[in-house]
Parts: sequence; structure tokens; C-alpha cells
Amino acid sequence: MLARSALRLGLSAAALGATLDLAAAQAEAPPPSRARPPAAEKAAPVRPRPFTLDDLFARLQATKDPVEAKGIVGAIERRWLRSGSDTADLLMSRALEALQGGDQPLAIELLDRVVAFQPNWAEGWNKRATVFFMMGDTTRAMADLEQVLILEPRHFGALAGIGAILRNNGDDKRAFDAFRRALAVNPHMPDLKEAVDRMAPDVEGRDI
Repeated sequence: MLARSALRLGLSAAALGATLDLAAAQAEAPPPSRARPPAAEKAAPVRPRPFTLDDLFARLQATKDPVEAKGIVGAIERRWLRSGSDTADLLMSRALEALQGGDQPLAIELLDRVVAFQPNWAEGWNKRATVFFMMGDTTRAMADLEQVLILEPRHFGALAGIGAILRNNGDDKRAFDAFRRALAVNPHMPDLKEAVDRMAPDVEGRDI
């Protein structure tokens, strides 16, 4: 904020000489102004623009450092976990606590509320798909994962999950494609890359 100087100097009186024939006269002459010039406005510190998800994905694909990649993945996942609604975030937090405590039915019940309350939040569907998969319900898990990709096509976790379900069902060709799509978004998934390398000779050698 621009600073202002409040200091003002008083005017000094200068007496003029009087002659014998004229009455004494006085006049005031102001001294040269010594008021301080306004202080220069202090420049606000320049804050870096926060990274968008697009920025984070671009950095994830560009980096060759696995430590940096891990940090970027963590930043992306934290963004995904923010719904923009305090209510949905609270329900998600309780669902994750229930899941950690081994109460999968309660986790599903809470996640049902999450997706009903915030249907455009991809992570709500993804977390419910995870619980369905853990419970062995791959049909509903697959349906939720497909919804995740509608909302966030770059969700490498959902792509990897779809690939795992397809592979378990014997559909290696489509599983291979899902794995490769996940790696195109996040090339720092060594287990997935190893699976793709193992599957490549068989899948790419077939005319399917």
C-alpha cells in the first residue's frame, strides 16, 4: 500500500523593513517546501502460480527421477481427494476410516452417499470401486471404474484397476490395452510396466 507522508512544515513570517514615511508592512513568505515525497509503494511478493492438474501430469510424464515422480503422484492423488464439498469430504474420510478398520459394508454405505451427493467427483466412484473389488464384486467395481474414466480419463489407478479385472477374466488383449493407457499417463508404475513387458509377446503376436 502506497505510504503517505503526513508531515507538513509551518510557514515562517518574514518581516519587511519599515520606512520613516510609510506605515510598517508585513508579509509572509513560505519557506521552501521540505515535505517528504510519498514513499515508493512496496511491491507485493510475486507468488508462483499454483500447479494445475495439467501441469502435474505434464511434469509426471517428463521427469526421469522416481523420487520426484512419487511426489508428483502424491500431489495428483491429493487433488483427486478434494471434492470441493465439505460434506462429501467428511463422508469420504469416514468411509476410508471404515475401510481401514475392516468394515467394508459401512465403507460402501458411506461411499454410496458420496456418489449420490457428489456424482461428478471421480474419486468417490474410484474409492467405491476399490471396495467392491476387495469384496470380490468385480462387476460393480468395473462399472464404477468406467464412470471414473468418464469424469477423469487420466485416472491411471482406474485404468490399472480395469486392466486387473480384465486380466483376471482372461481378457488379456483388453487388459494389455488398459495397462498401456495407464502407463501413457503415468510411466512410473514399475509393476505395471513389468506386466506389460511380460504380456507383450503373446498379446501383440496375436491377430485378435
